[in-house]
Amino acid sequence: MKRLLIAIVGLFTALSFSSCGYNTMVSKDENVKGKWAQVENAYQRRADLIPNLVATVKGAAEHEEGTLTAVVEARAKATSVTVDPSNLTEESIANYQQTQDALSQSIGRLLVSVEAYPDLKANSNFQELQVQLEGTENRISVERRSYNEAVQDYNTTVRSFPNNIMAGIFGFKPKGTFKAAEGSDKAPTVAF
Repeated sequence: MKRLLIAIVGLFTALSFSSCGYNTMVSKDENVKGKWAQVENAYQRRADLIPNLVATVKGAAEHEEGTLTAVVEARAKATSVTVDPSNLTEESIANYQQTQDALSQSIGRLLVSVEAYPDLKANSNFQELQVQLEGTENRISVERRSYNEAVQDYNTTVRSFPNNIMAGIFGFKPKGTFKAAEGSDKAPTVAF
């Protein structure tokens, strides 16, 4: 009789957990972590391209040392900032994004300075690196969007009733998303 009672309580508990959304939250949490890994992968690809880009520019534009140094330093800072996938808070995402945005700005300054060097612009290695960098920036954008969509789905599940009760019990917390860079809501001014 006691075993039957334990079996019934165990079955009831198992059915309760399957309908309480716990497994759904675990699945969505793992999806967010996987999407985060893809974001890091895309940023790492960009970081790996930068030494080649800098070396190519360095050979052709020796007096742009300050710009090259800024790019190298920004890359070092960006690759040193990591975010624990189990702690994807708004603050940790914002910190990560800030260092990546600084690297993007440095690369932009480098590419603008290259305009003064026709020999470098004609260099096939530089052109290929520029194309790879552009493709990588597109990948980063795609991965960030995919990550934000996964986080939105996860956060909706965690914050919806009755899942929010189970989320509180089991420690599922809303996760942070990427935001647009400050000032990106205004179109840039182009003057010739």
